[in-house]
Amino acid sequence: MSAEDRPIVVIGIGNVLLRDDGVGVEIVRSLERLVDRGAVELPPGTRLLDGGTLGLGLLPVVSEARAIVLVDAVDLGRVPGSVVVVDDDTLRHAPAGPLQAGRDGLGDLLMAARLMSAGPDAMVLVGVQPSEIDTGLGLTEVMRAAVPAAVQATIRELERLGAAAAWAGPAVRGIDDAEAAGCD
Repeated sequence: MSAEDRPIVVIGIGNVLLRDDGVGVEIVRSLERLVDRGAVELPPGTRLLDGGTLGLGLLPVVSEARAIVLVDAVDLGRVPGSVVVVDDDTLRHAPAGPLQAGRDGLGDLLMAARLMSAGPDAMVLVGVQPSEIDTGLGLTEVMRAAVPAAVQATIRELERLGAAAAWAGPAVRGIDDAEAAGCD
């Protein structure tokens, strides 16, 4: 498969049964709704994937992708709801810590892809600082409020990666927060 034929994949990581840990999945779902409504047009071949807690099970997807945008709850000691973009170089060279030893297998996935010399030409992580990782359904209020900014950051990263996502409607900030957070 040529580089041009390989997809760009947005993977939402997290466990929806652990409150804010499910933010990555919620962000991908919000992006899917925007695409379905025609508010966002992604380039052909771009895949949106609920990666949940698959961890190493995502290795085939990662190894076949041209580029990956990972979306996850990441504890970097920031204010809850803060959206952080971690670039490719940082992901590839991060020492053990929140980016490498995640409870959801994200670190294991990145390390396995690196060891196999498999994986995308580029990857980035859109992380959101969680407020509460505990048994329960639904995001906390602060995390729901962060979803539109995280969706917008994801679109910006797709554009930066050369995916050229084109807006067919208003910016994500103009979307009803409840809808963007998956609470419609």
